[in-house]
Amino acid sequence: MSLSSAQRPLDLPALDLPYVTEFLLRLLNTPSPTGFTGAAVELIEAELRALGVAATRTKKGALTWELPGTQPEARHITFSGHVDTLGAMVRGIKANGRLGLWMLGGFDWATIEGEYVQVHTQSGRVLTGTVVNTKQSTHVHGPALRELKREQAVMEVRLDEQVFSAQDTLALGVGIGDYVSFDPRAVLTPAGYLKSRHLDNKAAVALFLGVTKALLAQPASCTAAFHVTTYEEVGHGAATGIPPHTDELIAVDMAVIGDGQTGSEHHVTLCVADGGGPYDHTLSNRLRQVAQAAGIDLRTDIYTFYASDGTAAWRAGGDYPVALIGPGVDASHAYERMHTDALKATAALMLAALRC
Repeated sequence: MSLSSAQRPLDLPALDLPYVTEFLLRLLNTPSPTGFTGAAVELIEAELRALGVAATRTKKGALTWELPGTQPEARHITFSGHVDTLGAMVRGIKANGRLGLWMLGGFDWATIEGEYVQVHTQSGRVLTGTVVNTKQSTHVHGPALRELKREQAVMEVRLDEQVFSAQDTLALGVGIGDYVSFDPRAVLTPAGYLKSRHLDNKAAVALFLGVTKALLAQPASCTAAFHVTTYEEVGHGAATGIPPHTDELIAVDMAVIGDGQTGSEHHVTLCVADGGGPYDHTLSNRLRQVAQAAGIDLRTDIYTFYASDGTAAWRAGGDYPVALIGPGVDASHAYERMHTDALKATAALMLAALRC
């Protein structure tokens, strides 16, 4: 449930939700599988320039910007989120001209069956295709199709080109290691639901822009830094690049929804532990207190099969407390969905956390 004007603290900046959703849709429609994030980072940089904010790109390709607080002696809080997404690379070119795939990130092969893709060649040419399996026709394979285990060995890309051999595909400029991005099919429904692939974690990045816009209009007492990483889906996104003067790191990523979880598509969730272990208890409790004071309905969960940029930062030697929050996302690592309520609630918690 979103905050009403009566619940929102008087000095808490307001989120420009239409701005956030419009930018999110543009970002979702910009391919950025792990390792191929240049266009998405450029989009964020351009938006920051339009806001009058200077950003720094790390050698690793991540993006960082900072907004000074009104109290220089107050804590410096860094929010980290990732713009890289699930995707694939061309692993091989088959005798029939179709493409074998190499998975980027952790997803179930069944969740991409039938999805439209783009193949990004070294020359810059973009080819379209569809993910199918090697026994896709029911009329040919019958029960064998239903019994087929969806795994790398049986998944392939059928290009939308007249190719009948490996040589035909090579002649198009396709090569081993070319990136394959999945069609996000991004939609904002009249009821306020965002349906798309890659809400994990482009929703958080869009929130970073929205919170930045709000802070430009009404600065916080704390200094806020934003760090957008490009290798989170493979485990080392925030291993470098976190500002050295960070006092607290708050990773913002999608919140898991499902059996045994308290989160929902309409709320922000605090994750107190995941597959990498517990997050900082004191910082997590501070966020609980901040949420209560701001009238935010904060959910709390533990994620069994999950790790975040916070985990990567700690494992790389980060000397600061880390917490993890995020908007609830249904069907994570598949065709995902969330409500704009969760965006508003997450932004409210971020802004409230900056009131030192």
